[in-house]
Amino acid sequence: MGKMKKRATPGTDRLFNVVLYALSLLILVIILYPLYFIVIASFSDPSAVSGGKVWLVPVGFTVDGYTALFGDVRIWRSYGNTILYTALGTVFGLGVCLPAAYALSRKDLVFRKPLMLFFIIPMFFSGGLIPTFLTVRQFGLYNNLWVMIIPFAVSIYHVIVARTFFANSIPEALMESARIDGCGNVRFFFQMVLPLSNAIIAVLALWTAVGHWNSYFNALIYLRNENLMPLQIVLRNILITSQSQASMGTGEAAQIALRTASLVKYAAIIISTAPIMAVYPFLQKYFNQGVMIGAVKG
Repeated sequence: MGKMKKRATPGTDRLFNVVLYALSLLILVIILYPLYFIVIASFSDPSAVSGGKVWLVPVGFTVDGYTALFGDVRIWRSYGNTILYTALGTVFGLGVCLPAAYALSRKDLVFRKPLMLFFIIPMFFSGGLIPTFLTVRQFGLYNNLWVMIIPFAVSIYHVIVARTFFANSIPEALMESARIDGCGNVRFFFQMVLPLSNAIIAVLALWTAVGHWNSYFNALIYLRNENLMPLQIVLRNILITSQSQASMGTGEAAQIALRTASLVKYAAIIISTAPIMAVYPFLQKYFNQGVMIGAVKG
């Protein structure tokens, strides 16, 4: 008989746990402290922030940055626009990506491989900005709120991830049993597939919502109406205006403008990221489950 392996002693296990928890705490601090610093900096005097006096609590507490932002009517209008674009864009994106992914996951789909190739090619080759712009104008979507939702609703990567999930997580025997009971593909998709796909739906919803919330390029190219601008564009314009006023001013006026620009910068980061950070914890368990399924079985 070979030598028996030595069992770990309780002291060794305790030491391992202490080291593991210490490393985990260190990583947590490294990740969270920059976010925490942005929060306390948005409530601190800019001179204290630039002087390195802000570490754990705000110094020279002030809410001037938030007052300047929320006092601008454009912020409230753009917030509403972004919420609308995110909500409609997420629903519309899931509405086109999930059925396409399920159809491509079916082995009995006619021309399945050519269709999959048709979907994959745009991931590597696009028509370019000018042809896309001309197409958007010809469809009457230029300077229209629907340009933020319809033309770019299909994400090929999302389709591939959902297709992998459906192909590996929905048993073929389930479809065969449903066919025996007279269930067709459409009914099977809505009554059987979707209820079993909460994980991947939550993952794609989170990815799509974050993409729409942070989107600014499409609005920059295809929107000209100030009333349709999303939050990211309005925050960008406010920051540019504040910094321009600070650079052009002189004396005490320049100092006040520079102070306001610095406060607005930190406040804008909080305002633009807080909603997504508030939603993420509720979807994290589905996010982890969906990503692991796609990674292990894909």
